Amino acid sequence: MKDELDLSVIQVKRPAEPGAMSNAITFGWRAVLKFKHVPEQLFDLVMTPIMFTLLFTFVFGGALSGSIDLYLHYFLPGILVQTVVFNSVYSGMALSTDLEKGMFDRFRTLPIWSLSPFAGLMVGDVIRHMIASLIVLLIGMALGYRPEMGLIGVSGAFVLLLLIGFGVGWVFIVLGLLIRAPNTVMTLGFTGIMPLVFASNIMVDPETMPKWLKWFVDVNPISHMTTAMRGLMNGGITLEVFFLALLAPVLLTIILAPVTLWLFRRE
Repeated sequence: MKDELDLSVIQVKRPAEPGAMSNAITFGWRAVLKFKHVPEQLFDLVMTPIMFTLLFTFVFGGALSGSIDLYLHYFLPGILVQTVVFNSVYSGMALSTDLEKGMFDRFRTLPIWSLSPFAGLMVGDVIRHMIASLIVLLIGMALGYRPEMGLIGVSGAFVLLLLIGFGVGWVFIVLGLLIRAPNTVMTLGFTGIMPLVFASNIMVDPETMPKWLKWFVDVNPISHMTTAMRGLMNGGITLEVFFLALLAPVLLTIILAPVTLWLFRRE
């Protein structure tokens, strides 16, 4: 019959392959779902900064600054930097866990942008950093801290925190690609971070330190980040201080992002 369709000549149009942005959003949503289905992973994320904030404020605040209020003014911007740097370790742990379970072997078989899985890790980082930083800030304000630069200063400080977390996160992503044991990634990560965090100006004024240690504190990137955070939240920020705070995160991104892609493709 003339009206009958000739199915042999019908061409089915293939759907367009999703682009890089669509891939990144999909893996970002995967990171969000991890928090939904495994909420207990937020425990370490939240409890560690809370304990550090309360412990140092009440135990050392009076001895170091004369009063809790004065110490909070000095200490809180620094503990925000410490929180973000510590939380960056979990990127490497999450990546190592996915590699151990064979998830990335499946990702490699998919027609997706090669960096999409890492985009998901970055989304998870942003969520972790924002949750932990907001909790620390709220605790500080409950204890009496008031940022002199108000909402604008706090907003700028949180943008700086996210940039710091983005740059530092590459270190632990590379570590996660090299080491397939999540606990080892965590151990090595914190072993490397601890000297940088505690030998900085986060908790005490370096003027009281020995000369050799003060020199290290003065060149420590964590100290530059902390100084910039204090300037944004309490006033006194300069372009030089801001650029020094971003120097290490920018260099880490430029150097380690290509290394990450090479390691991933090498596998």
